[in-house]
Amino acid sequence: MAVTFTDLHTEAGLKSLEAFLSGKTYISGDQITKDDVKVYAAVLGKPSGELYPSASKWYDCVEAKLAVSFPGKAAGVGISAQAPSTDAAPVKESAPAAAADEDDDLDLFGDETEEEKKAAEEREQAKASTKKKESGKSSVLMDVKPWDDETDMKKLEEAVRSVELPGLLWGASKLVPVGYGIKKMTIMLTIVDDLVSVDDLIEERLTAEPINEYVQSCDIVAFNKI
Repeated sequence: MAVTFTDLHTEAGLKSLEAFLSGKTYISGDQITKDDVKVYAAVLGKPSGELYPSASKWYDCVEAKLAVSFPGKAAGVGISAQAPSTDAAPVKESAPAAAADEDDDLDLFGDETEEEKKAAEEREQAKASTKKKESGKSSVLMDVKPWDDETDMKKLEEAVRSVELPGLLWGASKLVPVGYGIKKMTIMLTIVDDLVSVDDLIEERLTAEPINEYVQSCDIVAFNKI
């Protein structure tokens, strides 16, 4: 049974997900399914553990499962790799649909045998021993605000994405109306913590010349460790 949630980037959407997941580990039962993968891809970041405890626990379970099924693939890569869009509609919905089409012939989440579970645990233990030496990563959701309703939002996005730094990866974006004909751009980015400071990125790049011709200010909406 396909389960669909809408507006998962809003408080109302997260509340509906929280209510649905109350008392559940996964969306369709005790095993992860493609429904979980689709909804996981549609959520902009890990839900707050204080506001949405069930959804937050579910997010961690899905992320851990995906790490086993796709070792070495960082969380959020699937949605971050999409081409940017300047439409007001959410740009992330196409990613889970494409992933579902590509995976129709694969049984990625069937019941695991004891041997498979043991092998997965051994891989996780091996990765855990090396991760201590690696720099952590974070997923950031940022609001980028223009000066006024006459600001060219396409050029604003191009200016933002023109910033290239080691350890910085720009992800999906969308335009969100804020009133009086003005729209802000919400954009995802992934950073290597030891290489990129979000505060410095905002102060020294995004709100400095020449990008400040389009960008009035930037706000961090969500900051989650990967």
